[in-house]
Order: sequence, then structure tokens, then C-alpha cells
Amino acid sequence: MSIRRTTKPRRVVAAVSMTAALALAVTACGGDSGTETKDSASSSSEPTTEDKGAGEDTSAGDNVDPNAKLAEVQGQGGLTLVVKQIKRDSGGFLTVQGEIKNGSDQSRNTAGWAGSELALVSKNPNSVAGAALVDKVGKKRYYILRDTEGRCLCTTGILPLQPGNSAPVFMQFPAPPEGTSEVDFMLPTFGTASLKISG
Repeated sequence: MSIRRTTKPRRVVAAVSMTAALALAVTACGGDSGTETKDSASSSSEPTTEDKGAGEDTSAGDNVDPNAKLAEVQGQGGLTLVVKQIKRDSGGFLTVQGEIKNGSDQSRNTAGWAGSELALVSKNPNSVAGAALVDKVGKKRYYILRDTEGRCLCTTGILPLQPGNSAPVFMQFPAPPEGTSEVDFMLPTFGTASLKISG
């Protein structure tokens, strides 16, 4: 009798544990209507012509007007992000280029801009890998593209910004459908900017 009494509670504990594990697995697989899976597939299936952005390059900006200002958003600690261009590129990319300025009287760390995804942060320290675009009409979120080694197609290796200094930044995303002309741009620690797509 005592064997039977201890076996039943063990079965109940095992069943509860299995249910919790299944719920966790289902939750981990969901989110954003599968756009993360699509974005990951997009980044790994793209040709290596854009791999130039994945290395130590800190700006992608050919032919960007230095005085252009599509949007300006405030960040924490006196930082300002100025978006200079958002443009469709051949091959299904959308490139955002801008500049982050330190208007405070203290040095500012850049670590928070990489986001909170551990795999992305470890491969792209001091980067803008945490940026995202939101197509409100199409109800989709787009994340930074990555190469096959997990490096972002964005600015990396940004040094702490000294007072009065600025850093040019770029980010590449999968392009939204041709009919999408406006997206919301987000970078951790900064406000959200609504941007009109050119090209």
C-alpha cells in the first residue's frame, strides 16, 4: 500500500512538470505572428553582398546628406538620435542611416542599444542591433538582419560617446511590402520615430 501511495504523487508531479514544459515550449515558439522566424530565414538566405555591414564597419552612408533630418528623437542621458535616411535597397533590404549625438556634459555608454537578446548582444557588442521597425498597417515587426554567424547588418563597436561627440549609425532590415510607405523606428533607450520610406 505504501508503494502505491508514493507512486501516485510522483505521477502527478511528473504530469504537472510535463504540462509546464509544454506550455513553456509553446510560448517560446510563438510571438509576433511568426515574423521572427521569417526574419531569421530572410537574414540567413540573403547573399553575402551585404556582409560588408556585418564586420567592423561603423557607417554605411554613401551619398547621405549630412544635413538631412527625417526625424529627431531624444534618448536617455542627453542623447539624441537623428535619422537622416530610410531607403529601400536592391535585394529586399531597407537601410536606416543616422547619427547619435551626446548633448550632455558626461560620457555616455552605448551598451543598451544592442537590445536584450543575449545571442545578439554577445555577437554584436556596443552596436545598434536592438533596433526594430514596425509596420502598423501590415501589423508586422522587423528586426535587424544578421549574417550566418549571427552578426548584425548594422553599426558595431561604437565607443562610449564623449560630451559633444556623435557617432554615425546604420541598420539594415528586411524591406516591408512595396505598398508600405511609413514605419515606426525604435532603438532601445530612445523614443519612437515615424519615418516615411524613400526609394
